[in-house]
Amino acid sequence: MRQGLVPVTLVLILAALVPPAAAQYNGVPASGMMTKGGMPAGITPNELKKVSFGQELGVQVPLDLPFRDETGRAVLLSQYFTGRPVILALVYYECPMLCVQALNGLVKSLKVLALEPGRDYEIVTVSFNPDETPKEAAAKKDEYVGRLGKPGAADAWHFLTGTEASIRLLTGTVGFHYVYDRETKQYAHPTGMIVLTPEGKISKYVFGIDYGPRDLRFALIEASDHKVGTAVDRLVLYCYHYDPTTGKYGLVLLNVLRLGGVVTVIMIGGFILLMRRQEKRVQAEHGGPAKPAAN
Repeated sequence: MRQGLVPVTLVLILAALVPPAAAQYNGVPASGMMTKGGMPAGITPNELKKVSFGQELGVQVPLDLPFRDETGRAVLLSQYFTGRPVILALVYYECPMLCVQALNGLVKSLKVLALEPGRDYEIVTVSFNPDETPKEAAAKKDEYVGRLGKPGAADAWHFLTGTEASIRLLTGTVGFHYVYDRETKQYAHPTGMIVLTPEGKISKYVFGIDYGPRDLRFALIEASDHKVGTAVDRLVLYCYHYDPTTGKYGLVLLNVLRLGGVVTVIMIGGFILLMRRQEKRVQAEHGGPAKPAAN
């Protein structure tokens, strides 16, 4: 009994020691473009207000949208929803700074996860620049599949381009709003990853350019309806709560205390059971319980 209780107790202690999630990345719409007085060169303040990353949790993404993959083949978004959660990355391939940092942050996080691309999740990267081509998508795929360095990554990470109509419908559905700067020929845009369920519904957002492996792992586990991950993951998730305003998971003290109470009751019950078994064994070794003395 004691041995069976040790892993649960350790998980509880580790969960309690993990600090709360960091504050939300503020979604500053900088993308490495030239600026004038701190503003993107060709964008007015009113236009800049349109740049945002909304929260559309639970919304169904239109899976019948046509795109082209990195080979130039015509595809539908639905082809990448095959029973696994999907990480959706909205970038443009010629972005000089922010998109590169976002993809680098994604690779950094995925490299340390025990979850495997193709087995536990898919990744779909879509350029929101309608002028980009499959050639540029292929170059990005070669670079980032190589950086990730995981078996199955080449078949599980897809880089798409599309028409203005398909792009606008996808980005509008997930709440990703951006503005084109005609003077610099670049985009002002937010950044972050969207985790979709195997059916194509928006499950979680992970904001910023540096994605904590814990947040990304939890998001994938929840999007899969706990079909990926371990029993320990599910136990730890009980102690964490997803905050849609930050796109991160924070420790829930009340749940930790509840779990601690359950663990305590189990340990006390186990101790009592162990003591009773030991008492019975001692009695058996000495020929049964002692008889009261005669008067």
